[in-house]
Amino acid sequence: MAKPFASSADLGEKRQSLETLAEGVYALTAEGDPNVGAVEGEDFLVCFEALATPVAARAWLARLREHTDKPIRYLVLSHYHAVRVLGASAFGADVIVTHEKTRELIAERGEQDWASEYARMPRLFKEPASIPGLTWPTATFSDRFTIDLGGDRGDLVLHYCGRGHTEGDLVAWLPRQRILFAGDLVESQAALYTGDAFHRDWASSTLDRVASFGAETLVGGRGAVARGAGEVEAAVGQTRDFLAVMLREVSAAGTLKEAFEHAHRALEPRYGSWPIFEHCLPFNVSRLWDELHGVERPRVWTAERDREVWDELQS
Repeated sequence: MAKPFASSADLGEKRQSLETLAEGVYALTAEGDPNVGAVEGEDFLVCFEALATPVAARAWLARLREHTDKPIRYLVLSHYHAVRVLGASAFGADVIVTHEKTRELIAERGEQDWASEYARMPRLFKEPASIPGLTWPTATFSDRFTIDLGGDRGDLVLHYCGRGHTEGDLVAWLPRQRILFAGDLVESQAALYTGDAFHRDWASSTLDRVASFGAETLVGGRGAVARGAGEVEAAVGQTRDFLAVMLREVSAAGTLKEAFEHAHRALEPRYGSWPIFEHCLPFNVSRLWDELHGVERPRVWTAERDREVWDELQS
C-alpha cells in the first residue's frame, strides 16, 4: 500500500510544553512539531519563530502571556520556510529580523514554499485563511545582529553560521545564560529536513560553528530542549551523523531511486521512529542527489514537484 503523502495523514494534536529555561527565557515544544521561543528584555520581548498561521501563533502567545505582558519589539525568524514565518502578523512586532539570504529566498520562492508546505503538513496550518500574505523582514543582517536586552540582562546575539538547512539560517545566542536557539540547524530526537540544504557545508563548518558556542541549553527546530553540555553535544552529533550517513549512502548510489533505498536502509534503524522521518527523506535525498551532481542551489519545491518526487521514491 502506498504511504500517505508527506505528513498529510498526521492529523493528531501534539501535546505542547512551555518550559522556562532561565529567568525570562521560554521555549514551547510540541512532540516534534516546530519549536518556538521568547526572551524577555527589560521592557520588551523578543520572540523566536512565528509558526504557520496567525491563529496558531496566537495560541502560543496566549501561553506566553501567562508569564509576561511585555510588548513584542522583535520577532526573529530563523529561516524562510512557511511553517516558521506565516504566523508573523499575530505578534505585532516592531521589527522582524532575518538573515539577508532569507529575505532573498522569500522573494524568490516564498509563494511556492507556502503551497508546498501547506500540502505536506496541513495540520500545522490552523485556519490558513488567517494568513494575510508572505512575511517580509524589516531588518536583515549578514553576519551578526545584537539586541541589547536592557538593564543587566545582557545581549541576545543573532549569528549566521554558514549554509546549512537553507542558505539563510540564523541562531540566537544568549551568552550570559549560555542558551542557544538553533532553529533547524540542529534537531533533538527529530529527523532532519534537508530539501533546501547544503549538506556538505552543514555537516562540517556550519555545525562546527554551532558547536563552538559551548551552549549548555539548546532549543532545536523540533524535538525536546537539550539541557546540559552532554545533551547539547548529543543533539549536534545526531544532526551531524544524519547528514554524514546521507552523504555516504547517496554518494555511493548509481541512481536516485537506489540512493533513496540505501539512505532509508542506513538511517531507519536509528532515526525511523523519530518525527517526520518518512515525510522528509524523499525530499532530502532528491536535494542531496542534485547537490552531488552539480546543482549548487536547491531547486524550488512546488506542490507539483513534491508529488512527483514522492511518487517516484516513497510510494
